[in-house]
Order: sequence, then C-alpha cells, then structure tokens
Amino acid sequence: MSTENLEPGCVTPQGVTPGTATTRTAGPAHAATRTGRRARSGDRMTTRLKVVTATVGVLVAGVGAYAATNWVVGLGAGSSGEGQSATISNLTISAVSSPSATNLLYPGGTGDVVVTIANPNPYPVTITAVQLPTSTTYANGYTTAALATQQSGCIATTPSDVGWNFATTTSGSSHTLSTPLTVGASGQANDPLVVTLTNDASMTASAPAACANTWFSMPSLTGVSATGGAATSTTSPATDAWTS
Repeated sequence: MSTENLEPGCVTPQGVTPGTATTRTAGPAHAATRTGRRARSGDRMTTRLKVVTATVGVLVAGVGAYAATNWVVGLGAGSSGEGQSATISNLTISAVSSPSATNLLYPGGTGDVVVTIANPNPYPVTITAVQLPTSTTYANGYTTAALATQQSGCIATTPSDVGWNFATTTSGSSHTLSTPLTVGASGQANDPLVVTLTNDASMTASAPAACANTWFSMPSLTGVSATGGAATSTTSPATDAWTS
C-alpha cells in the first residue's frame, strides 16, 4: 500500500477522482512499469562498467609492453663459454675382394687394387696422395680372395714380382690421386669407403708361373697425404688412381 499520484496504467478505486492524492494499491500494469525502469537503469550501469573495465585493461596492457621494451639488459665483462676440439686418429686401409678387380695382372702388365678405407675420426678426411714403399717391396700371393692360405712359390720373398705401380727405389715416394677421396666421418655414410685403384698394381715380366690365378695382398703403403675437416664425402664404392 502506498500514497501517490495516479499514473497511466494504475487502477482508480471507485469514488475517487483522478489526479487527487489518495491511498491505493498499484495495479499490475503500474508494477510492470516500475520494474522495467529499474531493469533499464541496471543495463545502463552494466554497460558503463564494461566500457570502463575494457578501457582500463587496454591501458594496463599498453603500459606493460612499453615498460618491457625500455628495460635494457647488458652483458657482463668476460662472459664466455667452453669448447673442445676433436682428436686426430689415423686411417686404416685394408684389402677387400668386393667389388672384384676388372683389370687383372699378368707378366709385364698392370692390374686393379681394391681397398677399403676406414675413418675413426668424427669428421670427414680427404686423401690427396699416397706414399709407396720401394719398387722391390713385393706382395704375398694367396690361393683365394679370403687371403688366408699363401700360394706356394708366389710370396714376397720368392719373389712374387708384384708391387705398386710407379713405385721407385726410394721408400715414401708420393703419388697424387687423380681425384681427392673424402672418407665420411666415423659411423656416417661412406665410412668405410671402398675404392678400386685402377691399374695401380704391376707385375714384372719375370714373375713366376706359380703366381698365376692368385690373389695378392699388396705391400703396406708408407703413408698418405690427408686432411680432416668439413667436406662432402665420396660415394662408395669409388674408382680412383695415381698415374705417375
């Protein structure tokens, strides 16, 4: 119950003149009108709060980003780190029967030598030349490609008369490869590297008949000219040679 002036939509009791003050009960339409006004007022307040909050949020984010770009951080004197170089290990060159030699030895002729080169280093190694023993240092002959059983009458001391082509009377003579050979880093592609050295073995004209149909373990090389470091490895199997 309330005392107020009548408004449109309010119920007028019988006997009461509109526009006069009286005590009455608000009707449904009047109550709905007041409720709508309060709802609209609440919506306007909520909208204002959202706008203010969004504005403050943008302002805070902007201040944070600006401050970060102006906090300049330097580097203390003597800042450093530690590194370590790899070790150097020798290559290993061994006889291998596959692929088979194409050019075969005969008295007064030359033939292929097939080798495998293993690199224990963690980086590629490039070979540019080999050093040979003397021209009178001969190969041992064997009955099969396994190089397990020596061929009677065809060993180094007989002699077999099989040695390295272009070797001289001086041990350690150097012979440049036609193409440098790069062995891949240890455990990587093209390590070991299989190479056929074309016509780099020779047999003298006086080689004994016992050396026919024989496989040879060539005399040990006295050295190689090689460097280690980043390089593209040679694809295995490869073909190469020295020609002088």
